[in-house]
Amino acid sequence: MTITDAFLALSARTGRFTFGAPRAYTFAEDGTRLLLLRSAGPEDPVDRLHLLDTATGDERLVADPAALLPGRTGRRDDLPAVERRLRERIRLVAAGIGTYAATADLATAVFTLDGRLFRTDTTTGTSDELPVAGPAFDPRPDATGQRVAYVAEDALYVTPGLEPLSPADGARWGVAEFAAAEELGRARGHWWRPDGGALLAARVDESAVPRRYFADPAHPGEAPEDFAYPQAGGPNADVQFWVLGLDGGRVPLRWDREEFPYVCAASWASTEEVLLTVADRLQQNVLLLSADPATGVTTELSRTTDEFWVDDLPGTPDRLADGRLLTVLDTPQARGLALDGKPLDTTGLQIRRVVGTLHGRLLCETGEGDPFHQYVHLVDPDGGAPERLTAGPGLHMALAAADTLLLTSATADGVRRVISRDGHEIPLTDLSAMLPHRVEPRLARVTERALPTAVVYPRDHVPGRRLPVLLDVYGGPGYQAVAAEPRRWQLKQWWADQGFAVVTTDNGGTPFVSPDFSRTIFRRFSQVALDDQADALHALAATHPDLDLGRVGVRGWSYGGYFAALAVLRRPDVFHAACAGAPPTDFRLYDTAYTERYLGLPQDNPEGYDDCLLTDAPGLSRPLLLIHGLADDNVHPSHTLLLSQELVRAGRPHTVLPLPGVTHMTPGGLGEQLAQAELAFLRASLG
Repeated sequence: MTITDAFLALSARTGRFTFGAPRAYTFAEDGTRLLLLRSAGPEDPVDRLHLLDTATGDERLVADPAALLPGRTGRRDDLPAVERRLRERIRLVAAGIGTYAATADLATAVFTLDGRLFRTDTTTGTSDELPVAGPAFDPRPDATGQRVAYVAEDALYVTPGLEPLSPADGARWGVAEFAAAEELGRARGHWWRPDGGALLAARVDESAVPRRYFADPAHPGEAPEDFAYPQAGGPNADVQFWVLGLDGGRVPLRWDREEFPYVCAASWASTEEVLLTVADRLQQNVLLLSADPATGVTTELSRTTDEFWVDDLPGTPDRLADGRLLTVLDTPQARGLALDGKPLDTTGLQIRRVVGTLHGRLLCETGEGDPFHQYVHLVDPDGGAPERLTAGPGLHMALAAADTLLLTSATADGVRRVISRDGHEIPLTDLSAMLPHRVEPRLARVTERALPTAVVYPRDHVPGRRLPVLLDVYGGPGYQAVAAEPRRWQLKQWWADQGFAVVTTDNGGTPFVSPDFSRTIFRRFSQVALDDQADALHALAATHPDLDLGRVGVRGWSYGGYFAALAVLRRPDVFHAACAGAPPTDFRLYDTAYTERYLGLPQDNPEGYDDCLLTDAPGLSRPLLLIHGLADDNVHPSHTLLLSQELVRAGRPHTVLPLPGVTHMTPGGLGEQLAQAELAFLRASLG
């Protein structure tokens, strides 16, 4: 086996170096205990549930799938079809216990395996299986842990008993619709009232939404899949929220759903109040609503308005324990916070997420200076200066409860997770494989737009030796590619070691630089990304003379696949070959919540929607490899099929690689196998 093959094989066996690492943390409300998921080692994909005492550091295994379902691996391909599809709804590729929910004191945890429902007593480490009406999804315990709400066959149930709590009216109950789960950050569809007497539940009517179909050759014995997919300009699901009492009471919450069809967040503030965050269709107005669960009447608490779109800031809008309203406060150059409309002191920071509170102050993940790094700050709600809790470069994240803090710090040296409580520090056990490379990309801001960029060279590179360039790109809104997080650079280093200078650039439209930077793509996708990526390449070549701009390949997935194809179609003078994975080829066929946020409605911005890959297909003059998963429920395989048809019609040679059994995510070692296929294509294309 070659060194190249050894790295790819190791990456596949270790889940890209994630197996064995702790994840999915939940603190007890008093901070004394922590639940987490972790597998047994670096090559074990099956997650188990563990409980940690934050005072002593003692950790216990409390639920093991192997003991509950002997002989089951929990791997995706080994699951029955219904469980596999349930996991795909929430983009879950983990094996074993993929997700769980717990009571506030962590005494009880619930989860599903193969569609079967289990409840665990975390004190004794014993689990019992609860009878269910069908394959169970998204179980949630009440405050006591005695009752569990779950979804089966799109109805909402409560244990014990096998009759649905939700009415049989043809709608889906207790789940998040596609737009909410995929684009709005709300994966849930039901919430217990604090006293356990009722549930807040989403009612989703998809009867007006067109359906999409695919037959996956990886599972030939199964019926073709179909699902409701809201296309840009077309109808959305009709989403209502109801309070369903265990005594049979049913109260719909009332707001202007025509004007504000999206529910971005929902929660119980108390037994007498529900909080809803709703948005209009173009997401230019976001409201925080207070709802009376007894009457369904809603009252507007805050309104955030933006002429472009309201960019989501996790943790806002919200009401603090003292009643003050926390909202985002954007200026052209910075993301800040306001309480009851009064700006807080966040000078020099870009607020990225409000995690919660710690020691009476707001715990925030932040940018400070160059956007490559993320820090953790405490922001004083009474106006004092922010305090940084993390030191040094890297990507730092936080979680807290009461006075207990968990800090995760990812740097070039690896990932470290430490709990701080009562002046003591407890590191979390990490059984994942050591990263094979210590990669320190050469980070820089280039052009007058100060675009964030990174260059990775082969480890054996000799200055003066010219290298073909590989642009490894995403480029779309919502994702930062150039960040000091070590795992994301491992595969880039492998690409570099194959003889490329690997370049990554965050063009205008990507997050965490400034609101103005993100909004440059308003009503247009392609031109800003193309201009920025091309300009960055030329600017980098001025300071990196070994970049051979006569041989430039580009690869990407999803929006990155769209950009890769766009690059060779429109700028063959700069980009000479492309590997385009799962590219949206016509944004009229993409979903409402994402596309309309940036491009508006098709009837209002026809030029923006006409600016698509299908239009440019006849001009292809460079090698193009199209890759698509045949089970992709985000960018449907028809996108690539349509582009290929246009290329064939125009007589333009190209290559298509279909991937049976693959959704929009690429599970297991498939990403590594794809890398080999792409490498062969790029070597042949670039010489």
